Amino acid sequence: MRDWIAVIITVLGVLLVLAGATPILLRALPARSPAPVAAAPVADADDPAFEPAPVPVGARLASVWKEPTAADRLIFWGIVLLVLAAIAAGAITFNLGAAGGSVPATR
Repeated sequence: MRDWIAVIITVLGVLLVLAGATPILLRALPARSPAPVAAAPVADADDPAFEPAPVPVGARLASVWKEPTAADRLIFWGIVLLVLAAIAAGAITFNLGAAGGSVPATR
């Protein structure tokens, strides 16, 4: 029974991590741009057709740490489930104990 619980938690953890990573990676991919024009006019910021320069992929990925989204929370809970699965499977063990008794006297 312990192994079944570990397997189920592992599968759910992996699915949560993948489900969270997919929108993050899709958001980080650069948007497709049309073919370059030979002589592109200089855009004015007041022009309604003005489009700002795309944000670099590294900056987009760094923004994930600053502003966590629902996808980031999915990844977090997936990692928590994977750790719980490792504990349930016995890959991670905790040994908490205490010893009592008399201490030998020193001379």
